[in-house]
Amino acid sequence: MKSIFVQRKNIVYTIIAILLILFPFMNDSRSMMILFTQVFIFAIFAMSYDLLLGFTGIVSFGHAMFFGIGAYAVGIFMKQFEPTLPYFLLAVVITILITAIVSYVVGLLTLRLKSHFYAMLTLAFASLFLVLAEKWRTLTHGNDGFTFRTPEIFRDRLDFYLICLVSMIVVFLFLNRFTNSPLGKVLQAIRENEQRTESLGYSVIQYKIIASVVSGVLAGFAGILYSVSLRFVNTSVFTMDITLDALLMTIIGGVGTLIGAIIGAGLIEFAHHWLTELAKVHWIFERWIIFFGIIYILVVMFFPRGIVGTVRNIKLKSKKRVTNKSEQQKAAG
Repeated sequence: MKSIFVQRKNIVYTIIAILLILFPFMNDSRSMMILFTQVFIFAIFAMSYDLLLGFTGIVSFGHAMFFGIGAYAVGIFMKQFEPTLPYFLLAVVITILITAIVSYVVGLLTLRLKSHFYAMLTLAFASLFLVLAEKWRTLTHGNDGFTFRTPEIFRDRLDFYLICLVSMIVVFLFLNRFTNSPLGKVLQAIRENEQRTESLGYSVIQYKIIASVVSGVLAGFAGILYSVSLRFVNTSVFTMDITLDALLMTIIGGVGTLIGAIIGAGLIEFAHHWLTELAKVHWIFERWIIFFGIIYILVVMFFPRGIVGTVRNIKLKSKKRVTNKSEQQKAAG
């Protein structure tokens, strides 16, 4: 029964992926292509955050730190050197190394703390990087930021759309395999009961650090794609708003469900786009953030476990009812 459900789910995912690949060839809207590209980028970022929050039970307020490192790494490389593919790939490698080292060090220093103490300390580390980006003007140009050129392959919107889509799919498949591996099962056990997991002989801090490193590297990669999409980077990539976006996407889509992070990213990006467009229709929509907050409240009210989590819960309850009815019928017969 479970294998049939998995097969159906994989078929649905495959159909959706094919439709997204065909979308730019069926719809010539440039704005929609750019919007979908942003959804793919933030879906990667949200999935990286969901690995911490949904699968390990770690609440971080400093996830934008890794996003910003990736954005600045590629921007600085493309500005200082020739905007060629080898230099871009070198920037990706440098980002992976820096985010891995920073997430390892930050995890080592903070993951021994519990709940809000850890969350506030990660926010402090992210603030340090924000201040560094603001003050090191010779390299980052401070709050003004800077523009940069990109390799030829990224200048065509269709090519970049497909690159971001493939990147999202690869990250999804990787994290799906990662979370279903023995290591991923230990992370979920830590989320459910950290003390019991530790009593079974697992080094909880090491597993948390592994999750932190993987999450940080993927967030850095999302930052690379984000800055390349804009061909511009400034200190806004280090702000708390970026982390809150990832948190909202994860909660709305469903905590602990990778597909939920993608759905959450799509809902937030499309809601933001539509509400800002409505501001041209009537002045009341200029305060779009209020309507955005209302949408968020409604989603949380009607989908307390997120969209995917609530749907799964309804399915489980219906299955239990069917099972109970069949058992009662057998007992009566």
